[in-house]
Amino acid sequence: MGDDHGRTTNAGRLVTGLAWAVLLFGLWLWGRGVTGVPHSADGPATGDVSGLGRPAGPARLPPAVTPLRAASPQRLDIPRIGVQAPVVARGLDARGAVDPPPYAQPGVVGWYGAGATPGARGVALLVGHVDTRTRPAVFYRLSTLKAGGTVRVVRADGRVAEFTIDDIRVLPREGFDARQAYGPREPGRAELRLITCGGSFDRASGSYTANVVVSAYLTAAGR
Repeated sequence: MGDDHGRTTNAGRLVTGLAWAVLLFGLWLWGRGVTGVPHSADGPATGDVSGLGRPAGPARLPPAVTPLRAASPQRLDIPRIGVQAPVVARGLDARGAVDPPPYAQPGVVGWYGAGATPGARGVALLVGHVDTRTRPAVFYRLSTLKAGGTVRVVRADGRVAEFTIDDIRVLPREGFDARQAYGPREPGRAELRLITCGGSFDRASGSYTANVVVSAYLTAAGR
């Protein structure tokens, strides 16, 4: 019985490890521009990428709190940039990357539904478009956020998970490192990643040259 349990545990760890590796590979592809927003020849609206190379921000941030139980996200609120957006579960596309909401829903945020839920232990991934062919989208001003800022997620269990931003990175797609961008910063915490396109728009490739990745961790939970 002990040997069987050991084999089962090891097999479970192997499956989990393989699933994480597949997701990271898909995110690497996403970061390289596989899911870039198509634009018209008239030229796209571009997100504010003034945060390129910005330092992480203030050193003194609030402590992390105990993660919550799993519950699906329903709405994302980012007061500083005026975001109050519905959240929908998304899977992986044919290339293994997190599939963002359709372009016809520029105000909707996608959550990787097979991963951690916002507020629960682990890294929850939320993705959104920076713009469409004609106008800014939900994460247009994502790169203007600063360390110490607040992000709130309203969950299906009635709890409001409040996160504090601890890092904002605009990562070039050349040499993109998915594990560095999306992997956990500190073990045991409930963490959140907000992800969109950034940098400049490259007409030759039809995609942006970078990704904006905002990292936050759970610091409060209310109702």
